[in-house]
Amino acid sequence: MTGVVVQKFGGSSLANESLIRNVARFIRDRRQRDNALVVAVSAMGDTTDELLALAQRLAGETQPHARESDALISTGELVSASLMAITLRGLGVPAISLSGRQAGIRTDTTHGAARIAQIQTDRIVEEIGNGNVVIVAGFQGLTPTDDTTTLGRGASDLTAVALAAALSASVCEVYTDVDGIFTADPNLVPSARVLAHIGYEEMLEMASLGAKMNPRSIEVAAANDVTLRILSSFNHDSEGTTISSSPPEGVDMEINRPVTAVTTDRNIGRIVLRGMSDRPGVAAAVMKPLAEAGISVDVIVQNVSREGSASMSFTVSAANLTHAADVVRERSDVQYDDVIAEGGFAKVSIVGTGMVNAPGYAAQMFKALADANVNIEMITTSEIRITCIVKQTDLSAAANALHESFGLAANQ
Repeated sequence: MTGVVVQKFGGSSLANESLIRNVARFIRDRRQRDNALVVAVSAMGDTTDELLALAQRLAGETQPHARESDALISTGELVSASLMAITLRGLGVPAISLSGRQAGIRTDTTHGAARIAQIQTDRIVEEIGNGNVVIVAGFQGLTPTDDTTTLGRGASDLTAVALAAALSASVCEVYTDVDGIFTADPNLVPSARVLAHIGYEEMLEMASLGAKMNPRSIEVAAANDVTLRILSSFNHDSEGTTISSSPPEGVDMEINRPVTAVTTDRNIGRIVLRGMSDRPGVAAAVMKPLAEAGISVDVIVQNVSREGSASMSFTVSAANLTHAADVVRERSDVQYDDVIAEGGFAKVSIVGTGMVNAPGYAAQMFKALADANVNIEMITTSEIRITCIVKQTDLSAAANALHESFGLAANQ
């Protein structure tokens, strides 16, 4: 649909009455420039966490039923969408709120992490034709059997990008509590700066390593060539970051910067399996129960001793550490001498397409960390990323050392 602009506002931008009014005024002003506006919204503040915690308390020792959990937590976005439409109408702006069901978002049947199958845009197009700003509840959809699903944590981004793709929108603007995508976490690295542009491939790596965007939203944007702009809800003077296949006109491609950013994740746990038998199929036998339990494994290192026994180390999110260790101990048919679960680790990575088929960047990274007296616990790589696991207490020193070594500060 020609001329449509899709916007998304996150929970921190809608956390209270004052912020909702601010966003509504911003939408009102934007509508004077773009008549066809579709806005995806998240739940207010910490609403989703609060609802999940309440559900767990009421469920007692059992896990809340997946279908009912989805029905429950989807209400947070419905509240935000309705309040935004009410506020806009109070400002004289015609607006209508739509649930994921009403917006035509059809998903598979995987509760808690549903995937979008298609978006039937007839109702949205009709409401735009009626002159309304269309406010869509993010994070949710409808199964073929008419059950409500949610798309996974942080997936209101995904709703917005999918809507932009389905409507052939000119741009998808994602408004957050920061000024854009930074070269590093500014809370850790004071010299971090906002990137004017980043490509899909680099952004996908950064998102998977803990950057602001939901990785699935980047995948959908790349597959459908949706131009994204990451902007601040609180600082409208910021130009933000454009995510697209090529930089906008006038934006420096920064081809002389092989490393685009340093990413960090401080919530990493490590599991070490000692004394495994060294035979074909052992790694699969370790990983299969974890996959069945829905636990994602990241960095994996396996060593073989001279006696024919092996040891394996792998990382999981800190939140999954205890559960992952229990799964390994109780559900695997592999024999171990010892299973050790360790917390207190962090992940630091350098990301950049300029590293592809170019030597020297790993050596430079390792030297920078050594000079900062940071010990490397584990290492993993992809074509455009090198990741090191370090002690959580060393994360700030590691991030600052790499940011300086690769010349990412604004004045470098």
